[in-house]
Parts: sequence; structure tokens; C-alpha cells
Amino acid sequence: MNPTKSKLSKSILQMKFMKRTKEKVEKQMIEKEGEEYFSGQLSIQMKNESEKFIIEPSYVFCEKLIDGRLSFHGMNPELEKLLEIENVDKQIELEKKQEADITDEQMVKQWINLRKKKNKFKRTKKIKNNINQPLKKKPKFLKPTD
Repeated sequence: MNPTKSKLSKSILQMKFMKRTKEKVEKQMIEKEGEEYFSGQLSIQMKNESEKFIIEPSYVFCEKLIDGRLSFHGMNPELEKLLEIENVDKQIELEKKQEADITDEQMVKQWINLRKKKNKFKRTKKIKNNINQPLKKKPKFLKPTD
């Protein structure tokens, strides 16, 4: 807000048709007060980069903790059976994810072959361009003759 710009009076802002303007002015005031309050703590760079982060309300995700109930040494046999079933299901899912159509060694060989082909193609293309064709010059603009 400009300090030279005049402010609207409270009585004008309370009128029915000035409702949107009043909300806008209040929002600007709140933002200005917030900037003044946090000016020493937040920089512009911090404000811009804050969108890159995900805020989690709990530390359970960060620590990879287990949600729910647990049972040890036969204290709750029904719960232990359920936990075993869940663990087996998780292991099956992990095995499916880890299965690959080709092995790592096959992948490395494929990458090496592709790189060789790429380099060979580049060399042949350069040789063909340099030997067979002289450098082409751009045609100059020719004036029309009357």
C-alpha cells in the first residue's frame, strides 16, 4: 500500500455496496501486519521455496512406524495370525515389485550396445556430411530488376 494513498473511512466501508472492498482492505491489512511481524524470520527466498516441501502432521511416516495394535509371545493369538497374514501379503507384493523381465547384466549389455550404435551413427553422419557435401552458403537477397 502507498503511504500517499488515502484510506477509506470505516463508515464508507460499512455500507452494503462496499462489502468486497472492505474484505480486500482487511486482507491487505492482515498481510501487512503479518509481514511486519515475521519480517525478521522469513525471507522472500524461504517463502518461494516453501512450496517444495510436504508437511506431515505426524512423525509416524518419517520414522516408518507401524500403525495399529501389536501382540507378542502369544498374548493375543488372533491378532498375531492377522499380523502374519499381513506380513505375508506385504512380502508377496515386494517380490512382485522386485521381479524384473530382464536381469541387470542384460540391461548393462543393452545399454553398451545402444551407446556403441549411437557413437557409430554420429561418426558416420559426420564423415558423410564433411566429405560429400561442401558447406552451403545462404543465398543473398537479389534485388529485382526493373
